[in-house]
Amino acid sequence: MAEKGSWLDGPQIPGEYDNPEKLSDYPGEKLGLAPSGPGSQATLMRRVGGILIDWFISLIITVIPYLFVGPSEKQLEAFQDPFIAWQSFTATWTPVIFLILGTGSVWLFARTPGQAVLRMGVARVDHPGERVGFLRAFGRSFLTLLLLPPAITDSDMRGMHDRATGTAVIVG
Repeated sequence: MAEKGSWLDGPQIPGEYDNPEKLSDYPGEKLGLAPSGPGSQATLMRRVGGILIDWFISLIITVIPYLFVGPSEKQLEAFQDPFIAWQSFTATWTPVIFLILGTGSVWLFARTPGQAVLRMGVARVDHPGERVGFLRAFGRSFLTLLLLPPAITDSDMRGMHDRATGTAVIVG
């Protein structure tokens, strides 16, 4: 099996923790995760559901800054439609709020609101039992915004953003 230089090289099959002679029986086995139930690797669809819930929450929260710093009269005249002004505002602020929401909630609670609804959480796999930390939570949330890092998974079903930050999304 060829050596990899970094997580940017993408997923490797078999996974970086897999022995080519003995492949994992389930995703996350080589990471020390349970085969099923609490502590097991969350499925891709479950993680996508969590991201969609978080994005919807971020979109709803965007209403608050819109009330205070929404478009000026000059911008409303330029757009000539309040709905287009709202769309322009949300296109800018929803990702910012998503980043703040994801960073803060993973840092403080080891899960985003969407993950909490779907009974998942973020755990460190490089140092099990330790908290994720602010910088890892920020990096993970930022890479999630790019959409492709969470979608490209390895044989352990960890996205590139999880590999980059030494984390995994587990069922909790």
